[in-house]
Amino acid sequence: MRLDDPQIVRAEYASEDGLRARQSIYEGSHGPDPRDTAFAAVAEVGPRRVIEAGCGWGEFAERLGRELGADVVAVDLSPRMVELARERGVDARIADVHALPFADGEFDCAVANWMLYHVPDLDRALGELACVLRRGGRLVAATNSLRHLEELWSLVGRDRNTEPPRFFAETGEVALRRHFGLVERRDMAGDLVFHDAAAVRGYIASSVAHKHLVDRVPAFDGPLRATRRVAIFVADRL
Repeated sequence: MRLDDPQIVRAEYASEDGLRARQSIYEGSHGPDPRDTAFAAVAEVGPRRVIEAGCGWGEFAERLGRELGADVVAVDLSPRMVELARERGVDARIADVHALPFADGEFDCAVANWMLYHVPDLDRALGELACVLRRGGRLVAATNSLRHLEELWSLVGRDRNTEPPRFFAETGEVALRRHFGLVERRDMAGDLVFHDAAAVRGYIASSVAHKHLVDRVPAFDGPLRATRRVAIFVADRL
């Protein structure tokens, strides 16, 4: 199953249950928080108006508005995610990153955290994000490495290097440079612990795209330590 298959993405985010289950494993992780690094990259440009694409339940958008005093518009394809973001007081709207309903140059900064690997036409999506930014505007895009949680995925025989190319730490820069003049990659790593095989199975089962791999998880004793590898891309439009 492909992470950029629109049907898979719709099923994945029709409710928040799977996303909450996946995010819960990071609560006890060690190392820098990538969300803080992404936030700092936005704060560096002191934006007045920000768009977040693929906002999920709006936690990041809410923080941008609260701590930076920015006017934030959040968009997502999932009606449920938009509903949850609105409950936080976020100006959230249903919209497709392939066809953003905003004027050229309307925003100072755009955010796309852990969502660009879901879009079927990455070049078009990045073109849309560049268009709605003013000259000198910034895109902040968080994504995982192909080696993210590789200790876990090796248990089920998943080799991410053989998967179709998408927006990951190792591949994002080339795609971004077609639309942005300055591109910087900020890498970070940490670790987290799965206490037993049941915890690994629960994590894998929480994803529509990966739950078919659950039965491949072998029995093992003791905890599994996995490495979190993330990149924050900072791309400025010239």
